[in-house]
Formats: sequence, structure tokens, C-alpha cells
Amino acid sequence: MPVEFEPPRVTIVVDKSTWTRELIERNGKFGIVIPGVAATNWTWAVGSVSGREEDKFNCYGIPVVRGPVFGLPLVEEKCLAWMECRLLPATSAQEEYDTLFGEVVSAAADARVFVEGRWQFDDDKLNTLHHLGAGTFVTSGKRVTAG
Repeated sequence: MPVEFEPPRVTIVVDKSTWTRELIERNGKFGIVIPGVAATNWTWAVGSVSGREEDKFNCYGIPVVRGPVFGLPLVEEKCLAWMECRLLPATSAQEEYDTLFGEVVSAAADARVFVEGRWQFDDDKLNTLHHLGAGTFVTSGKRVTAG
């Protein structure tokens, strides 16, 4: 979720008991990918197991690219955008609510869906994917303009 636009900052929630959280806090950086509908099975698979014992990308055959700033593993295939982020200093929200804040240091988005700084979801196959729980997802929908 965006927090600030200049400098670009985001917030994510990562449970303190997870391997992901341990890696983020140890390394001070993290990557975010925005999965599209085509990544539904990948998203469910990698979210269902810990990466502590094995590399999830290798396990599920998910190709990765390396981010240009930190060299973080990022997924472009079947995803609509990615970001590399520097972890910002801890706040009380980090411990109380598992909320982490990051400054975006590099980002890219699929030009078919991110046009002139805005998401355009005109193709149902290129909608973003949002997990509701227990393997159930919803996707972004049609644009609605006020006025």
C-alpha cells in the first residue's frame, strides 16, 4: 500500500514468525511483486509453504530476474509490476501490527496495464490478484470515474 509518493514509500504486513520477515529484517531490504490473474496458482503455492527449507522459486519453477539496485529476486512473468524497497527504521507498528515500511528504490510495471502513472484494467486477463484467504482470490475490476 502506498504511504508517500515523494520519496516513494510503501507499507506491507509480514507476520513476525515467518522466514520472509526474518530475511527482511536481517537484510534491510525487500521486493514486492504485483501478481496478475495468470499467477494465481504460483501465488497460492508460494504462500502455502515456508521458504526456510527450500527455495520456493526453484521448487515451483518460477523464473526470477534480479532487481537493478539490490539484486533481489523478482518475478516478472505473470506479474504486472515489481518494486525493490529499502526497509525503513522500525516503528511501534512493526512490532505491534507486523507492519513494515519501505522506501522504493526501483520499480517497473507492465506498460499494458500501467499507463501515464495509472492502472488501467481494461483486459480481464491483466487484472491484479488479491488473496482473500484459503486459496480464494479476487481481481481488480473495471474503472469507475466520479462526476
